[in-house]
Amino acid sequence: MISATTRTIHFRLNGRAVSAEVASHHTLIEMLQAQFELTGARESCGQGLCGCCTVLLDGKPVSGCLYLAAFADGADIVTIEHLGEPDRLDPVQEAFIECGAFQCGYCTPGFILSAKSLLATNPQPSDDEIKDYLSGNLCRCGAYPEILQAVKLAARKSKRG
Repeated sequence: MISATTRTIHFRLNGRAVSAEVASHHTLIEMLQAQFELTGARESCGQGLCGCCTVLLDGKPVSGCLYLAAFADGADIVTIEHLGEPDRLDPVQEAFIECGAFQCGYCTPGFILSAKSLLATNPQPSDDEIKDYLSGNLCRCGAYPEILQAVKLAARKSKRG
């Protein structure tokens, strides 16, 4: 019989210092859902191909379904639940709403977090740069034109504000 070993990891989650007890096989998405009740990121494909499980780890998008929770020790993790403020959405969230860049909403958190990361490193990306950066996210409803417009609008909003 194989027994899972556990360890305590310490990291920042949505701006606050936290710790979690994780088994060696637990993924980041499993830990976020089970221990912190954060369900904005969802496991869909389980292979890191669709982007539904995207979270930001040290500012970069990662597939939470593949990333082992133990590797998050010492990291800074941001989930969709932390964007914006209680009385104001993040410019990327605003742009997605204004452009209708979602239909069912299942993929939207991953697209928003990926776009947020892109704009943090490239505040004025070209259409091709946006498409390339977001290529790890899939929208099964086909809202790609609206998503592209939303990222461009978010870039303009971020520049203004």
